[in-house]
Amino acid sequence: MFYSLTGKIFTVNANTVAVNCSGVAYKCTVSLNTQKKTAGKTEATLYTYLSVRDDAMELFGFADETELEYFKMLIGVSGVGPKAAISILSVLTPNALALSIASGDIKALKSAQNVGAKTAQRIVMELKDKIAKGVPERMSATEIQPSYSITGNISEAISALSALGFSPSDAAGALAGADSEAPVEELVKYGLKILSKR
Repeated sequence: MFYSLTGKIFTVNANTVAVNCSGVAYKCTVSLNTQKKTAGKTEATLYTYLSVRDDAMELFGFADETELEYFKMLIGVSGVGPKAAISILSVLTPNALALSIASGDIKALKSAQNVGAKTAQRIVMELKDKIAKGVPERMSATEIQPSYSITGNISEAISALSALGFSPSDAAGALAGADSEAPVEELVKYGLKILSKR
């Protein structure tokens, strides 16, 4: 029904942004990433998704089309509703989400509110093949990192393998079956062993 909204920003709150379009203010539920991108601006364009339920209609807004596409993929996973998808996109940028799914980083997904271990595992299982093909071949360290501070050794091992010339997507795939609690050195050796067989 709505593809996007462009207008003056009426209000910006923790999880909503209202955009005034020709005298009508549309309130959109947004991720923290979108909220940060619109904060301080007087005008904005939000790409939208209208969720229709028996008891309510809710408009979701996104700062760019990439975030909207990832939102649609997430709600396509069994048991993942719009609120959980927004929670995930509030702690993980689209690039960081893609990397987390490709590497099977359940811990990163579980850091979002309303997302438990089973839901995180289901997201990885249902989206891994689809996401792995879309992870950019070259991403900077800032693009790889999610919005929150990640302390997992998997992330450090991926960065180390990337520094050795492997793409982040290949490194993430090689470490998908590794123990995330293992030391970085062991993870790098594990990843090199897997990558050498490809």
